[in-house]
Amino acid sequence: MNAGAALPFLPDAVIFDMDGLMIDSERVSLACWSQAAQELSLPFTDDFWLGMVGLGDRDCEQRLLQHIDAAQVAALFARCHDLYEARTQQGLPLRPGIMAILQLLQAHAIPRAVATSTRQPRASRKLAATGLLPFFDVVVTSSDVAHPKPAPDIYLLAAQKLGKDPARCLALEDSPAGIRAAVSAGMTAIQVPDLVHPDEALRALGHRIVASLDDAHALLVPLLPSAQVE
Repeated sequence: MNAGAALPFLPDAVIFDMDGLMIDSERVSLACWSQAAQELSLPFTDDFWLGMVGLGDRDCEQRLLQHIDAAQVAALFARCHDLYEARTQQGLPLRPGIMAILQLLQAHAIPRAVATSTRQPRASRKLAATGLLPFFDVVVTSSDVAHPKPAPDIYLLAAQKLGKDPARCLALEDSPAGIRAAVSAGMTAIQVPDLVHPDEALRALGHRIVASLDDAHALLVPLLPSAQVE
């Protein structure tokens, strides 16, 4: 899909991923996984952690269990959790362009939701700490569904809670797992890659891929009523 291809309609709602899209937290998460593994003398490469970007805890656990035993997985999760909580308390930066696109949608009363693989209550804590929570009508996390991303459940539930047809929703994502979830839910999807860039198999899904949230913003502006009047 041409990154600059016009969107086919003004979305009835826009659904946002959280980590890596709105909050610049994926680098922190990967650093915590790596540090925890090193402390526990577990042999993992940076590429392995990149493969877990966008996945829920259960899928991450299953990946780890292919290499280490359950006790080691539990210890790794516990140490990574402690490291991550300590880092997040210091504050996490926002991704460039996120406030502008949220303010644009809010100004035009377009409903907004979060669909994140992060579990509650951590998701709400992070959204509140970064000042993002007031922008959203609905927050759906992996705690709310049986099957996390790349399954479509999180996106379908977000649309349901907003009272919108998934086919009339726009999803914004950074990760391959998130894009697969949004496309499977029948949504129009825009990918803003962060740490993991789309391979040919992902590109074959036909979604829009842009370099920044500013580019996603630019795709929305021509569809808004004020832009049409001008």
